[in-house]
Amino acid sequence: MLNKIFRWLLTAAGLVVGYAVMGIISKLDFVSRLIDMETLSVSSIIAYIIGIIIFGIIFYAISPFIIKIVWKVIELMESGLQKIPTNEIIIGVSGLIIGLIIANLLVSSFTRLLTGNTILSLIGSIISLIVNIIFGILGVNIAIKKREDFYSIFTFLKKFGKDKKGKNETKLTASIPKILDTSVIIDGRIFDILKTGFVEGPIVIPSFVLEELRHIADSSDGLKRTRGRRGLDILNQIQKELPLTVEISERDFENIQEVDSKLLKLGQVTSGKIITNDFNLNKVAEFQGVAVLNINELANAIKPVVIPGEEMHIQIVKDGKESGQGVAYLDDGTMIVVESGRKYVGEIVDVVVTSVLQTAAGRMIFARIKNAAEKAV
Repeated sequence: MLNKIFRWLLTAAGLVVGYAVMGIISKLDFVSRLIDMETLSVSSIIAYIIGIIIFGIIFYAISPFIIKIVWKVIELMESGLQKIPTNEIIIGVSGLIIGLIIANLLVSSFTRLLTGNTILSLIGSIISLIVNIIFGILGVNIAIKKREDFYSIFTFLKKFGKDKKGKNETKLTASIPKILDTSVIIDGRIFDILKTGFVEGPIVIPSFVLEELRHIADSSDGLKRTRGRRGLDILNQIQKELPLTVEISERDFENIQEVDSKLLKLGQVTSGKIITNDFNLNKVAEFQGVAVLNINELANAIKPVVIPGEEMHIQIVKDGKESGQGVAYLDDGTMIVVESGRKYVGEIVDVVVTSVLQTAAGRMIFARIKNAAEKAV
């Protein structure tokens, strides 16, 4: 249907072109000698009709090829635009509009000076066109290159608007996006944490993290390949099984190479929180002022609290680093260093907690054999 409409529109355009061409031809000297087309005579009318019909037929005949080319151009443009995130298209169009506004403000007063005659008017039109093209391209390029700054402004205005409306802090916190990094996806515990409902969405998965996972899953190393595929499976579970908003962020930072640096930049731009278990990323994010949720810190926080003097029933599984020490573990993996426990390796004994040490790697408990503690007292 659209093709038929376009074909008849092109045919109509051909008729108009035919009329215009015949008007130009009528001013030629050799034509005016043969036919007086300036006066309304039968010969001039017939000449105009013949010219209009000829161009109408030509345009009607070539219209399928023109329509085909137009559709191909539209498909190419559409496929190209689909690869660009919507927010970048909006920012690019905004930059184009601003550039054209500035260009017209600059040339409007200048072109008035060049309206004296036809040549000056033509020069003014050419200058105006060139300035519009330059400022339009400049506006798009600046807007795209500075898109992170625009995102920051929009985020600030959004938060400012919410504060003006009097929305409480709970709602603001709930709207903060949680960005997953590669390590926490591969780790797998994030699925169980999200399943509990303690972390509110939206959950953001950057496209560059997905790309890194895909490379790991395609690795020739068997262990890496298994970890990468596990990470992709975890993402599918999060998307299909959990009642959370999961967003794939197409935002990328081409001038930044490292994935961790991109994550930090994305956290700054979106004012989001990065969920990770990477200790180094945690420290760098803290330095740059980016909020981080470290699941290792969460795991340490929910471990059972023990105090000096508390009794425990444990199995000593191996020797300690120091002479005479034995090592045991709680169900959550917490290490217990038992003084003089080496001779009880493989046995289940009662111990008394002497001290608790909290380190960046986790919590360590120091204890003595219960009977030995009682004798010491």
